[in-house]
Amino acid sequence: MTRYALGIEYNGASFSGWQRQLSPALPTVQGILEEALAFVADSPIALSCAGRTDAGVHGSGQVVHFDCPAVRNERAWVMGTNTRLPAEVRVQWARVVPDDFHARHSALSRRYRYVIYCGKVKPAVLIAQLTHIPEALDVELMHRAAQCLVGEHDFSAFRAAGCQANTPVREVKFVDVRKQGRFIVLEIEANAFLQHMVRNIVGSLLQVAMGRQSPEWLAQVLHRRDRTLAGVTARPDGLYLVGVEYPERFGLPVLPFGPVFL
Repeated sequence: MTRYALGIEYNGASFSGWQRQLSPALPTVQGILEEALAFVADSPIALSCAGRTDAGVHGSGQVVHFDCPAVRNERAWVMGTNTRLPAEVRVQWARVVPDDFHARHSALSRRYRYVIYCGKVKPAVLIAQLTHIPEALDVELMHRAAQCLVGEHDFSAFRAAGCQANTPVREVKFVDVRKQGRFIVLEIEANAFLQHMVRNIVGSLLQVAMGRQSPEWLAQVLHRRDRTLAGVTARPDGLYLVGVEYPERFGLPVLPFGPVFL
């Protein structure tokens, strides 16, 4: 058996999340990708990923691994698999990795971007690929408020009710909010994330950006560890898993962070 790692990009708008579902009526990125890889390998494939994304969430830097008895070169895994995939999913690269590599357990950190479009009229071109907010937002206040999240904290206040993680403690490496043309981009990196953690953080930061809460309010919510005190969960449309960091010894490609329209 050879272990392979793949870099995956996908538009999650038409999928019921990453994870394979029992019902075939619910298309998932994992299910579609495993079928395509099985055709190339001529054997069943079971994927492990760096981070399971929810329905409607996108990935420009997802990483997966699988074990396979078939011998295929990197070009075959990329080009051959892509011919069997819908336009919304693409394999970007493939590498042979050692047996101790694991897409999730070997990851040092994950990076997400949340993209907001501010304008009175919702854009037609990037439908379901960003979150539209018609109100004016104070980007500087968002950035200032978000700095309380940096470091190791209990993120229970930003955790989904159905989250199955063993602990709510996570370490945020950095968080940045900036204006980029007509977009506002929140970028956050952590060792790992809880279910809906980024979307719940964004929903709370929007309260600050709209002037409904002070920047200091976010720190109070964080330390009180009460989900009911935080803002509503932001839409999935603007969320992207853009990168996963691994030890250099695995030799995986490092690509520019997406999404491509930024």
